[in-house]
Amino acid sequence: MKNIVCFGEVLWDVFPTHEKIGGAPLNVALRLHSLDNQVSIISRIGEDKKGKEIEKSIIEKGINTENLQVDRELNTGIVQVTLSQNGSASYDIAFPRAWDHIQIDDRAIKATQKADAFIYGSLVARDEGSKHTLYELLKLAKYKIFDVNLRAPYYNMEVLGHLMKEADFIKFNDDEILEIGQELGSKSNSLEGNISFIAELTDTKSICVTRGAHGAILYYGDNFYENKGYPIEVVDTVGAGDSFLASLTNGLIKAEDPQKTIDFACAIGAMVAGREGANPIFTPKEIQAFIKSRQ
Repeated sequence: MKNIVCFGEVLWDVFPTHEKIGGAPLNVALRLHSLDNQVSIISRIGEDKKGKEIEKSIIEKGINTENLQVDRELNTGIVQVTLSQNGSASYDIAFPRAWDHIQIDDRAIKATQKADAFIYGSLVARDEGSKHTLYELLKLAKYKIFDVNLRAPYYNMEVLGHLMKEADFIKFNDDEILEIGQELGSKSNSLEGNISFIAELTDTKSICVTRGAHGAILYYGDNFYENKGYPIEVVDTVGAGDSFLASLTNGLIKAEDPQKTIDFACAIGAMVAGREGANPIFTPKEIQAFIKSRQ
């Protein structure tokens, strides 16, 4: 069992017909917990009904809420989610919200220092408050995993560059790495070329790029590993990348075989895309049956 801290936004995903608790760091935390890890989250909610519901839900699901701060001025985060005909999601993210003002304190510092891995994203750095806290905690973390999550207009290359250079491991999707690579001066149009370019430029040892239905490619230990994806009828893509990252993190920090780890992570991502919501629960038997049926 590993001790993992997830830093960033917790919020409500508001769909046309229903609402669900989410936010990439929380989605990652929940999946990591289901894979037998000790997980805590550093975030901030409003002093409102939606915040109380988030806190109650996180506690019930076994995530440590010691660093779930309460803001008396800003409301709990909300994201309006729109799904296209093929299940792909687009987001309208309310600003400012409580998670934009995560504070640094002794508890957050101690949690970060004790963690085997510290996972953070780019969206939480959209406001100076949480960005400052993140920058300070990154100085203390042992092993840093950066989940690139480009949501216009909430990112710029200066911040992304800093967050990449701080990371030991970076996860992109295919659109993100091509956009960032081009901005940084990469001449390559291939994923492998941009992975190598960014790894050298930022001195990052490990990089993974997801490719939607076409699986993922992992650069780890100076080698490339690939999974071509698992066929699935997509219901919605919300949380699929988060569960992929959690599953990948779980395998790699436990020193499991990189190829088996990326295969497992791609399977989990596909299974999430085939269900409604970001955090469907799967038994180990279901996961193995899914992988076996698509080999």
